[in-house]
Amino acid sequence: MQIGEAARLTGVSAKMIRHYEAIGLIPSADRRDSNYRDYGHHDLHRLGFIRRARNLGFAIEEIRDLLRLWGDTERSSADVKALTLKHIADLETKITALTEMRTTLMGLVSACEGSHRPDCPIIEGLAGPAHHH
Repeated sequence: MQIGEAARLTGVSAKMIRHYEAIGLIPSADRRDSNYRDYGHHDLHRLGFIRRARNLGFAIEEIRDLLRLWGDTERSSADVKALTLKHIADLETKITALTEMRTTLMGLVSACEGSHRPDCPIIEGLAGPAHHH
């Protein structure tokens, strides 16, 4: 099938499919005489795997490792678990950072009247100290 159909069936855009090919995450699709890329069942399965891993926040290099482990029938599930635990730790770090951002922004929003007046603690907070207009 062609790239549009592969995109439709996997929920991965044609642009991302081309990107994944360019960085070697999926093998370059066979090209027919017409020069259209031709995708098969295995490609769809691999794209689905990548999409699900991306939806769980795995980075491209982590997905590269997961794909390698998926294809390795001699793999140790301990390797998969270790990679996933590291990803969870990375998520915890991001959650902490996002929570701090939200707390800061909520403080700025609650200090802003949101009226027609130009005074705005949000803008002042972004401008930093002594950089008022």
